[in-house]
Amino acid sequence: MSLFSSTSTSSSSSKPVFCPSQNPNKSIFSFKIPCKIHLSFPPCHSQQAFSPLLLDQTQNAKSNNNLPNVEEKEDSLKKVLAVRRPVKEVSDDEGGGEDGDGGSSSSAIIDASLNELAKKMPIFEPERVDSGSQEKLLTVNLDLALYKAKILTKKFKYQEAQEILEKCISYWPEDGRPYVALGKILSKQSKTAEARAVYAKGSQATQGENPYIWQCWAVLENKLGNIGKARELFDAATVADKRHIAAWHGWSVLELKQDNVKKARQLLAKGIKFCGGNEYIYQTLALLEARASRYEQARDLFQQATKCNPNSCASWLAWAQLEVQQENNLAARRLFEKAIQASPKNRFAWHVWGVFEANKGNIDKGRKLLKIGHALNPRDPVLLQSLALIEYRYSTANLARVLFRKASEIDPRHQPVWIAWGWMEWKDGNISTARELYQRALSIDSTSESAARCLQAWGVLEQRVGNLSAARRLFRSSLNINSQSYITWMTWAQLEEEQGNSVRAEEIRNLYFQQRTEVVDDASWVMGFLDIIDPALDRIKKLLNLERNSYNKEPSRYNPGVNEDDTDEESAGTSPGSYLSNDLKGLKGFDLDEFVRDRLSLDPDKLDVLLETAKSSVSRRVKPSRKIYGSRNKVAATQPQTNI
Repeated sequence: MSLFSSTSTSSSSSKPVFCPSQNPNKSIFSFKIPCKIHLSFPPCHSQQAFSPLLLDQTQNAKSNNNLPNVEEKEDSLKKVLAVRRPVKEVSDDEGGGEDGDGGSSSSAIIDASLNELAKKMPIFEPERVDSGSQEKLLTVNLDLALYKAKILTKKFKYQEAQEILEKCISYWPEDGRPYVALGKILSKQSKTAEARAVYAKGSQATQGENPYIWQCWAVLENKLGNIGKARELFDAATVADKRHIAAWHGWSVLELKQDNVKKARQLLAKGIKFCGGNEYIYQTLALLEARASRYEQARDLFQQATKCNPNSCASWLAWAQLEVQQENNLAARRLFEKAIQASPKNRFAWHVWGVFEANKGNIDKGRKLLKIGHALNPRDPVLLQSLALIEYRYSTANLARVLFRKASEIDPRHQPVWIAWGWMEWKDGNISTARELYQRALSIDSTSESAARCLQAWGVLEQRVGNLSAARRLFRSSLNINSQSYITWMTWAQLEEEQGNSVRAEEIRNLYFQQRTEVVDDASWVMGFLDIIDPALDRIKKLLNLERNSYNKEPSRYNPGVNEDDTDEESAGTSPGSYLSNDLKGLKGFDLDEFVRDRLSLDPDKLDVLLETAKSSVSRRVKPSRKIYGSRNKVAATQPQTNI
């Protein structure tokens, strides 16, 4: 059926020019040329290319079908047509036959030429389609690239991972994940300025709607000591997504470290209101109750955390530390076993349990637990550090040095390893080596809390050897970093007391009490709160330790090693209450060797062989350095001064 129907067969001027072909196998053009023709083309056609040509053809058809002219127009047609375009057709049964055979012969010639031309010209252009698909990659490519960057980061191949993430940002600038991953990699390399720039760029690219970028940026500023900036960024994260639990929790931890307990509780309450309870919230609240000496409420909250997620190793460990503080050693040991069962390869669990057993006099078991942890986590320097201190105390200093050397190779920027190694060398009589190791620790970061510990320990060293001016400078520098350290203030006061400067010693004590921060907590806040929190299932990824540091409040002498005051094993029978009674009954038959064989595929009898192999490989590569950083009178000359 034609697009336009004819009302009369006598009038040739009223006949339609184009109609769809009824036979798909026919030629693309089939013309019946009338006396007068008015051609119009759709906008997609080039009228300049076709109209004059077809008008010339109608004139040739009227003048006795001049075939030479048609051939000339045919050659012109080949030159003009560059791309094959669809056009409308005229059927044979439409229109009159006044032209007779001349019209059919001319259309046949045109059809033949166009068919020959069409064979050489493709209808589609696959090159353009391919180029368009390459410009916009699929999201699955981003997921694969992020996973590859994550694997490279775990292997400490930061440069390769950084190159992949930069390409991801260029291809997918609106996705926040590459910015977060790249910022973390730069932070691990202490490239804080570059990491900050990446987070700023990511927040602009995502129009401030990605809470993960704000939260990671806030964590970075918090580590750098920019507390005000970190608060603003945490606030931006909660505005971007009020259900982002990590932002509420991270902000509350920041306030806790600043001793703003009431503010921290308000933030945790908001986190529960918008996100529901999970082990993050329960564990933090439990630690807050433990700080306030409300131990029953703390146990309630720890119980809620472990019910929320029985596989939360951090919750079991935090609960165990509470029982250790209360000298409920049996309960603590059972909780450590729970933590190991929840996460068999968790390095924190093996480390804390091993140190606990060593402190209780179970030296062999402590060694065994630390060796198992090292076999499962060969890249963790803390396990080797604690094992080295145990070997120094109960074995030989040479064995401890080998372990310290291996730990420092695993992570050369881990300050506590260098500090503990320096403390051991000082106790072993190697004063110059101890100074060198302390200086190495400070070269990593001179503003951290570990640096404050290092300066305080170094000051005690100089005090013991009689270099009092250097000791005073070191104490001042330590207090510049951490003014809340009770040990540093009292050690400095004791130094002045021993030198006969009792007035100066009293001034130092008064300065401590004047500037110390009082922590005020409201006990009524928790009343009724436990009834409204609802459990939610989530996984915790870090061990949170919010208890006030003993470095700041205990007057015992500085010792980065194992606690020298052992508690009798008879105190292990103290009952922590009814919270663990049912759970502990099923754990009395816990067999560590069987658990290690079945769950971890390790032979407990070959742990020493694995450790000896690692120690021998390290000792062949590294030799201890004996460089001395100047004389005693110049040791602390470069340390910052204060007006204290």
